[in-house]
Parts: sequence; structure tokens; C-alpha cells
Amino acid sequence: MTARPHISILVVAAGRGSRAGGGLPKQYRPVAGRPLLAHSLEALCRAAPDASILPVIHSDDLGLYSQSVAALDRSYAARLREPVFGGATRQASVRAGLEALASGPSAAPEIVLIHDAARMFSGEALLSRALDAAIAHGAAIPGIAVTDTIKEIDSSAGVVATPPRSNLRAVQTPQAFRFDLILEAHRQAAAAGQDELTDDGAIAEWAGHRVHVFEGEPGNMKVTSAEDLVLAEARFIRELPDIRIGQGYDVHAFGTGDHVWLGGVKVPHDRGLVGHSDADVLSHAITDALLGALAEGDIGSHFPPSDPQWRGAASKIFLAHAAERVRARGGMIANIDATLICERPKVGPHRDAIRESLAAICGVPAERVAVKATTSEKLGFTGREEGMAALALATVRLPM
Repeated sequence: MTARPHISILVVAAGRGSRAGGGLPKQYRPVAGRPLLAHSLEALCRAAPDASILPVIHSDDLGLYSQSVAALDRSYAARLREPVFGGATRQASVRAGLEALASGPSAAPEIVLIHDAARMFSGEALLSRALDAAIAHGAAIPGIAVTDTIKEIDSSAGVVATPPRSNLRAVQTPQAFRFDLILEAHRQAAAAGQDELTDDGAIAEWAGHRVHVFEGEPGNMKVTSAEDLVLAEARFIRELPDIRIGQGYDVHAFGTGDHVWLGGVKVPHDRGLVGHSDADVLSHAITDALLGALAEGDIGSHFPPSDPQWRGAASKIFLAHAAERVRARGGMIANIDATLICERPKVGPHRDAIRESLAAICGVPAERVAVKATTSEKLGFTGREEGMAALALATVRLPM
């Protein structure tokens, strides 16, 4: 059996994306609660589990990039190489990425796939075709048949030609190349001052290579405008039809202390909560709700209280793990609704901070997180202020 070649995927994310509006480069605009770039990177990680992935970003966007990576499952984030800063044009950015692959600490890849960050729906079948085409032809790009009639016009908008549609293809990414071939083509183009070629296939053509067109995917859309962002979000949610609801419940007794942890927020109080970890009753209930929606056990099965490493641990670790399990399944957290049951402390003054904290831990917008509080009218252990309880419901959407 022939060994699989060493593959790297270069993700071009250095553009300004101004046509999408919103004051952010389009690759960092939210889609279903997470940056577009996070969706694109996640799709590549799932589709090409053996490939290393190198993002090329703008030097001004390191903070935005870090936020995007924080929204990924940790196993996916670990697959990413340190980002490289791009140049003034897409062509310069790609070359910067190729040079980084050539001079990096590990061996240069045999095959490189070059992909636009604004395409978040690249699946395994498309990447498999890209790899096969690169191995067979050295330079290959995905294309789909053009269904509209295309007119070539002159400077005064007069038609000068009507090329036959059968010979036309709309080109996509990832474009796939033998690494040494495309690196040398980029170097030659840069040396010759050819800096306005719009895709890597054109650079390979300019350098004298025959470029093969393999079958692309109509659904491999590129987000360009604000309308595209809306369509991408609707499609992403539509592709997660398996709607699950999980519930969680947790109780902790009061003990000595001067604060309680609620949803990752330190809330002053004249007593503390007793537990093996930091006894964050709210985070524990939400963690169980998320794990329940996935049918993946409970918090104790993932973080056994008998394990000393979790003594005094911050419960945000547990909650972040549950949220990552949703993302690892290709899903999203649609909603979290939690209720605290206690006489004191009063939750109202801290509600917004708790919601923001939970949203950050789970990687979702704060508007998808609801936190309420109620008393038990002096009844029961919560009414006697012997402890606190929390109830949580979590709705997640998964692919079928």
C-alpha cells in the first residue's frame, strides 16, 4: 500500500473583507454564535484529520484570531500551527505561508492545499478529490459548471464575446498542488513583479504548469457580503437537524467562607459552598445538562470526585469540556436556561456578569444564555439556608 503523502493546508485569512460590513473582517464575523474562521478551521480539521493546518492572518488581527481558536474544540486547536502574518495582497499572503512551511521546524509537506477562510462548508469528499488530483496532476483546482450565459464586455459595456458555457468553470478552493511546484511558481511570480494574480491556479498557469480542474461542490460557498453571512448561518443551522434537550441538577451545602462561585463569577457572601472542586453549583448543573443532551454520562463520569487532581478545581474546566464535546460532535449549543434556588446571596446584581461568563466559557453569545434565581419561600434546605441548588436545561443541535 502506498503511504499517504505529507499534507498541509494553508488557510488564507489575512484579508479585510470589507464588503461584509459589520466593522470586522468577514472571517471574524459571527455565524451561529462563533467566528466564521472557527467554522472553516473546524470543517478542515474534520475533513482532513491527518493534515497540519497553517493559518495566514493580518498582523492587526492576532487578538481576533485567538478568540476564534478559543471557540474550537481543544483537539482541533492543537492541530493548528502558529499563524503567519500575511502581506498586502492575497498572493503575498499565500507566499508568506508557503515560505513558512518551507522553513518551519518540521519537514515541508509534499502536497499543500490552499483554502480561503471564508469558505466554511468544505467537506471530506471535496478535500479527498483535491488530494487525489494534486497527486495525479501536480496542480489542481476545484471548479463547478457555469449555468448562466457569460458575456465578455469592453470598457463601454458593449458585448465583445459570448464564450461557450461548456468550457467555463467557476473556480473554488481548496486548490491543491505539489508543494515544490507552487512554492517555486510563487517565488518566480514575486521576482517578476507579477503580484496581482487572483488565485494560485493562475500563478501556476503563469509559471507554465498545466492546471487540472476537478469537480468542486456547489455548496462550497464563499462568504463575501452581509447577505452571504445570513445565508451561511441559516445553512449551518439547517444542517444540524438533530435537536437534543438535556437537564441538569446540582446541590451544594454551605460551609465556611466569604464567597461562592456561580457560573465562573466570584460572588461575595458570608458563607462558602462545600465541594470537591470550587462547588460552582450553577456550572455543575449546566455541565450535566450539556452532557445529558449528548447522552455522554454526567460530570462525575468525566471528572470523578475520587480523583485528587480535581480537588479545588475551577468548575469552568468542566463546563468548557462539555461545550467542547458538543463542538467535537459537529454541533452547536442553541440555548442554556438555568435557575438558581437560594435565599441568599441575591443573584440579580450579578446576573449579567454570570451570563457573560457562562457564554465565554461555552463559546456562545450571551443572548443564548439565561440565568434566573428564585427562593423556596423559606422551605426546605435552601429555605433554611443550608445550601444552594441549581436547575439547568440545555438545547443543542447536532448533525444526523
